[in-house]
Amino acid sequence: MPRAPWYAFATVPVGRFVRFASRVTKHGGSALPGRIVESFDPGFLTRTLGQLPLGVVLVSGTNGKTTTTRMVASMLSDLGLKVFTNPTGSNFVRGVVSALLTEVTLGGKLDADIAVLELDEAYAVHFVRQVKPRYALLLNVMRDQLDRFGEIDTTARLLSCVAEATTGTVVLNREDPRIAALAAKAPAGTSVRYFGLADGLKHYFPSDDDMATTVSVEDGSTSRPPLTKELSAQLTGEEKDAIDEAFSPSRPPLTRGLSAQLTGGEKDADVTLAAVGDHQATFHMDGRDYATAVRLEGVYNLYNAAAALAVVRAVMRDAAAARKALAAANACSVSADELIAAVARVTPAFGRGEVIDVNGSPVELLLVKNPMGFRLSLASFDPSHADTMIAINDEYADGRDMSWLWDVDFTSLRASGVAMVSGVRAWDMALRLGYDQVPVAATDPDLEQAVSAFVTANPGVRKHIYCTYTAMLKTRAILGRIADVRDAGVGK
Repeated sequence: MPRAPWYAFATVPVGRFVRFASRVTKHGGSALPGRIVESFDPGFLTRTLGQLPLGVVLVSGTNGKTTTTRMVASMLSDLGLKVFTNPTGSNFVRGVVSALLTEVTLGGKLDADIAVLELDEAYAVHFVRQVKPRYALLLNVMRDQLDRFGEIDTTARLLSCVAEATTGTVVLNREDPRIAALAAKAPAGTSVRYFGLADGLKHYFPSDDDMATTVSVEDGSTSRPPLTKELSAQLTGEEKDAIDEAFSPSRPPLTRGLSAQLTGGEKDADVTLAAVGDHQATFHMDGRDYATAVRLEGVYNLYNAAAALAVVRAVMRDAAAARKALAAANACSVSADELIAAVARVTPAFGRGEVIDVNGSPVELLLVKNPMGFRLSLASFDPSHADTMIAINDEYADGRDMSWLWDVDFTSLRASGVAMVSGVRAWDMALRLGYDQVPVAATDPDLEQAVSAFVTANPGVRKHIYCTYTAMLKTRAILGRIADVRDAGVGK
C-alpha cells in the first residue's frame, strides 16, 4: 500500500470542493472530482480500499454488470456486512474515486467491510494495477461497443487481466467458453468457482459464437484484432493503454481448448440456475434445489442472480472466518436458505427492468445495448398486453456502431407492433423493424416529445421502453418530471 503524501489531509476536501463546484456550474460531470483526485493524490484509491478487511469484489463483463453489482451489494448488506459500492453504474476508475469521496471521512476513513464495484472491461485493467481485487465475478463476453474494442477476443483479453490479479476467488460463467477459459489465468492459491445453467435453459443464453452472423470467431485465436483508424480514433488513451497491456507479448495467449474439454463433475457450478418462471426461480446448490419468488424482471436477471449467489457464498465463507476484524460484528457463515431469502429481496437496478408508475400505467425501462441483451429482453417481456417503445441513441456511452441491431430478431413484435420509435437513431431503428415486418405507429427523434406522448397514451396499459444507455438515462429523467422515480442507490 502506498504511503500517504504529506498533503493527503487535503485530498478529500479538494475532491468535495470540486464536486460542489461542478454541480453549481453544471460543468465536468460526476466523474470530474475523481479525475482531479487521481491527479492530485494518485495513491488515494489504493490506500482507501486497502482499509477494507474483506477487500474488493470486482464485477465485469459485457452484459449485466450494473444489475449484478446491485444484487451482490444488496445481498451482502442484507446478510450483515457494511458495503461500499458504485450503485449507479459509474464504472470508470475515476467514477469509483468520485463515489468514495461521498463516503469517506475528511481524514479518508471508509466505514465498510467490503467494496462491491462494477468496472468497465477496459477500465478494470487500470483498476487492478492499483487495487488487487480479493474477488472477481466475470459474467460474459458478447459483441458490444464494437467501435471501442473491435471483436470480442479483445474483451476476453481485458478480463484475463482481472483474473490474473485476483487474490482470493474468481467466479466464472461456466457456459461462456471465453470466460470459463480464464480459470487458467487465476494465480496459484486463488480459488476458481463457477455459476451455470441447467441444460434445459441453455437455449435462452446462446454464446456469441452461436449468434454470429457476419463474423466467425476462430476457437483459440490468439492474434490481436487490428485497430482500424476509425476504431482507434474513438478510443481514449486509457482504453488504448488497456488493450496494449492485454495483448502484451509477455502475456500468455488465451486458449479455450482446455475449457471446452471439461464437462460435468470436472467443472461443477457452485450455483446453477435450474428453472425459471414468472417472478420465480430455482437455484441448485450443494446437491439441492431452492425455489423462490423474486422481484427481478427478465430471465437474464435470474442468471445474473445465480452469478451473484456464487460470489456472495465465497465472501460469506471468508466473512465468517474474519468476523473479528469486521465492522459488522454479527457477520457469520450463512445457510443456503438465508442466501436464497436475500436474493428474493433484491429489486431491479435502475433502468434494468425497473418499473415506474405513470398515472396508473406501469412503465418498464429495459436497457438494451447488444444483440444478446435485446434478444433476451424481447423473450422475457410479452408484448401482447403492453405498448412498446424503442429508443436508440449512438452517443459514446452507447457505442457509435449500431450495426448490431441487424443481429436482433424483432419478429416477436409483429402482432403487437411498436407504438413509438425515438432517439438519435430513430429512423435507423424504424427501418430495421420494417425489414422484420413490424408495424411502427410513430417515429419521433425528439426523445422528450416521444416519451411524453408514449407514456400518456392508453392510461392503465403496461408499457415497455427498450432503450440504449444514454436514452435510458434521459428517459428516466423525463419520467422523473411527471412521476415518482426512486433513488438509484442500493436497497432503495
